[in-house]
Amino acid sequence: MSITDALNDIWNTILDITSLFVLPDWGAVIGLLPILIFLGVVGPLITFTALGIFLYQVRKPRTKVVTVEGPRVAEIGADGQPRFPVGLPHCRRDALIYESGTLRCDRCRDDLAVVCPMCGLGRSALVDTCTDCGLVLKVKPQAVVVRSTPGAKPGGAAVA
Repeated sequence: MSITDALNDIWNTILDITSLFVLPDWGAVIGLLPILIFLGVVGPLITFTALGIFLYQVRKPRTKVVTVEGPRVAEIGADGQPRFPVGLPHCRRDALIYESGTLRCDRCRDDLAVVCPMCGLGRSALVDTCTDCGLVLKVKPQAVVVRSTPGAKPGGAAVA
């Protein structure tokens, strides 16, 4: 075998391998078309849907739950006196601020006071209406009942 024959064999091998890529078997490529469509169209749709759901779950607005346990201490002002917020019951003796609807101090059992948010007049928390401006500050706790009922809601029929 001469060098020319060896080079021709190498060249023919390179051409045979290249012909597999340059001149494909179109029947086999058409047979792979459903798989290519699935991977090229449906695959990205599924990926972007999953990515969108993930991003929504990470960034969705969340409720902030604040638990308040008992009264809190009032802030002390520059003059050394406690500063009470308007509209919330407070105890002047113990400098405690209570939740709305509380009437008596837990420590000294005194009646709580409230500053009217409209006119700024201080009054007892037992009185629900301001004697100066007439603003009603009465907080009624309302319980919310959540229950599921089997079947359709009573009182109506489905629109057909």
